[in-house]
Amino acid sequence: MDSSAHRTPSSLPLDQLVAHALSELDKIDYSRRSMRRYRTVWGHLVTFSREMSLGDGYSEQLATEFVTAYRRQPGERVNANEAWRRHIPFLVTVLGDFARDGRVERTRIDTSRLQVPAAMKKSLSEYEQYARDRRHLRASTLRERMRTIAVFLDDLGSRNVTSLDQLQPADIAAFVASRGRLGPRSMSRTVSDVRCFLQFLLVRGMLQRDLSQLLPTVRVPRDATIPSVWEQELVERLLKVVDRSSPRGKRDYAILLLACRLGLRLGDIRTLRLDDLKWATAAIEITQSKSGAPLCLPMTEEVGEALINYLKSGRPQTAHRELFLRAQPPFTPFAEDGHFYQIVKYWRDLAGIQFRSKQHCGLHSLRHTLATQLLREQTPMHVISEILGHATTASTMIYAKADVESLRGAALDTEELRHDD
Repeated sequence: MDSSAHRTPSSLPLDQLVAHALSELDKIDYSRRSMRRYRTVWGHLVTFSREMSLGDGYSEQLATEFVTAYRRQPGERVNANEAWRRHIPFLVTVLGDFARDGRVERTRIDTSRLQVPAAMKKSLSEYEQYARDRRHLRASTLRERMRTIAVFLDDLGSRNVTSLDQLQPADIAAFVASRGRLGPRSMSRTVSDVRCFLQFLLVRGMLQRDLSQLLPTVRVPRDATIPSVWEQELVERLLKVVDRSSPRGKRDYAILLLACRLGLRLGDIRTLRLDDLKWATAAIEITQSKSGAPLCLPMTEEVGEALINYLKSGRPQTAHRELFLRAQPPFTPFAEDGHFYQIVKYWRDLAGIQFRSKQHCGLHSLRHTLATQLLREQTPMHVISEILGHATTASTMIYAKADVESLRGAALDTEELRHDD
């Protein structure tokens, strides 16, 4: 019998650890492309370990030295045969987690594979109804929350917890530990979703003690990250490359302008209706999907011309009142979870746009770019807040991290305006 079968993953020789981890990936149906990527990176790790004489097994020292030696540097371009270097930090972390826990957690969970124990399904359904009817959660928020809780219940089932009255503090601790690779924001949201569910179970008498108190508090400062912004020259390159002679190009150009010129959120662009366009006053009036607050923005000449061009010769004839429709039959509105990322990516790739360092580059980053540009133009902070639809300037302050000097100027402008009142 293979003696390695009785050894913990962390005690295995590195090449055997890699073989076991690849087998685990295969069991949970990773694609051939992903398997090839993991096999390549981990193969280089094994070779590196041997060449550097860093021991026979996995260690934090080995991981750190390998990542330091081979990871792609900011702004560095790698050729095709070195494309594996782009994925080094994450894939090495996955192997380290497997060495510690003996299992691999999918980054993107296939919800169709989740198995909620039968005895918990009724409680899950009741909570969903409560969150929708009593807490009035938006559909997208509710969907994400129920997904998180389904993952939680599936995890309990994998630990042989078949009913909620069997739930123990150790089960909650184990679930939180299994989410260890999540970033601070994702972990905070996960913990919050599970906490709300446990509190619901307590109030409904499905739990006899408040287990929600056992969950850790994950604090994420509002300004913990710097918003991703584009250089203005790149924004203009993006807009310039859009083919405004085609129906798709007319639509996409209008969508991009609404984000980078008016700063509209993705959700508000997706749900924008024909009735929201007030041609008599040259304005766009909406109820914001995120806050429910009204927002009125001026329809600039540039934006107005793009919208007219799309409406006259790009938008299909249909009874739908949503402004933007899919470019292929049956020309339906975009789904609620549509994020428009492919729209930005398509034209960005066509323009050959590359960034100096890794950053978000979807539609929302164009909104960030507008906010930062307004700061650089010394637009008063309260004006920027109004344009972006923020309830207070506190939400707007995060954009100042991209340009500290502009913040100082904007703050002075705000004080001057207060003295003028």
